[in-house]
Amino acid sequence: MKTLLILSFLFTHNAIFAQDSIYKQQEIIYGRKDGMALTLVHLQPNGKSNKKAIIKLVSGNWLSGTNRLPFFIVSAYPFLKRGYTVFMVMHGSQPRYTIPDMVEDVQRATRFIRFNSKKFAIDPDHIGITGSSSGGNLSLLVATADEKKDTISRDPINRISARVQAVAVFYPPTDFLNWGEVGRGISSNPGMLKLARVSGAFDFTTFNDRLTLYEAVSDTIKKLNIFKEVSPISSVSSDDPPVFIVHGDNDRVVPLQQSQSIIARFNEMKVPNQFIIKKGEGHGWKNQDVETELFANWFDKHL
Repeated sequence: MKTLLILSFLFTHNAIFAQDSIYKQQEIIYGRKDGMALTLVHLQPNGKSNKKAIIKLVSGNWLSGTNRLPFFIVSAYPFLKRGYTVFMVMHGSQPRYTIPDMVEDVQRATRFIRFNSKKFAIDPDHIGITGSSSGGNLSLLVATADEKKDTISRDPINRISARVQAVAVFYPPTDFLNWGEVGRGISSNPGMLKLARVSGAFDFTTFNDRLTLYEAVSDTIKKLNIFKEVSPISSVSSDDPPVFIVHGDNDRVVPLQQSQSIIARFNEMKVPNQFIIKKGEGHGWKNQDVETELFANWFDKHL
């Protein structure tokens, strides 16, 4: 019965969306892994397009899927109304996949969008990315990553850049080695990760070629190195795109310190940025569309 209700809910929402005059939508496969399809939803504005694209990550608690689409699509309205083409990107979810796997998914989606820019009628050099919480973490990881293209890949999409030109995110985790305070790594409190239902995102594995299976990373140094790799603050450099972050000062899920520390790093590297602290707000708040409009202003300025 629950499944039928969910399907009915999604069908009803899609029917409403089909009548909406703001955009047209289409689900597209952007890649495959483990015999499964990776998909995004292409939202094309019905009005005049500005030929620019926004990647909006459908992500929370490092979980993604079509059941989350209705809310995320509504929150994309400010971009669609300004003529942006929006790509609602879904990634592999924990506990089956960990953060490094998700980063690869988002990079694949970015390459796919850029490779097909003519088909989507967008400028491949004007792509922004946005997300909230885990979506903010993944957005910043993609934005600050060093350029890595597989120039000899048989897949032409893998030979395309995964760089973005602007970023705007809400309350992102940015430094898992210093969680809330310097020197306190998030891995030191596995109970908190389980309570938050995100421990699967950090169950890092490595592939054993001899046994052809994935094994848990047990070596402390190796694990700490992976925690560093999935912390955007570790990869900030002077060539990063402009970054806008909004974070509540009463956030009990992701400490405000996470945004403060990476903004300080961006300032040190002279990366253009804007930072807004929402007084008294926690991990999300009513009328968050007000800040989403500010994100649209940011993309208008930097894309």
